[in-house]
Amino acid sequence: MILVSACLCGVNCKYNGKNNLNEEMMELLKSGEALLICPEQMGGLTTPRNPSEIKIINNEVKVFMNDGTEVTANYKRGAEEVLRLAKELNIKKAILKKKSPACGYGEIYDGTFSGVLTKGNGITAALLLENGIEVETR
Repeated sequence: MILVSACLCGVNCKYNGKNNLNEEMMELLKSGEALLICPEQMGGLTTPRNPSEIKIINNEVKVFMNDGTEVTANYKRGAEEVLRLAKELNIKKAILKKKSPACGYGEIYDGTFSGVLTKGNGITAALLLENGIEVETR
């Protein structure tokens, strides 16, 4: 079993109420190998919602919506739920949505809401990696 960002399988759970359908991930779902997750929803955020980005403030990772609302606690709660599922089901791999403040791996938006990318990982991706779970993005 592989954790897969639900938006990659056509679930309309992105901030804008849409999805990022990926045919390869749909095939994984159809084969019964994918467990769909949406850390933002699992952390209590609604869909649709304002877009969010990660900012580093005083060496601390924080997540803010574009209207200034801090949603760090939601992102952490969602990440912890995803990790709990992964551990409970002995899942060792996740395929997550690239550039996302939850799921991004290696590259995320820089917190300015200007479309600029920077090196880094989303909250969920980072927690999974810290716990020995392989992360890829699409």
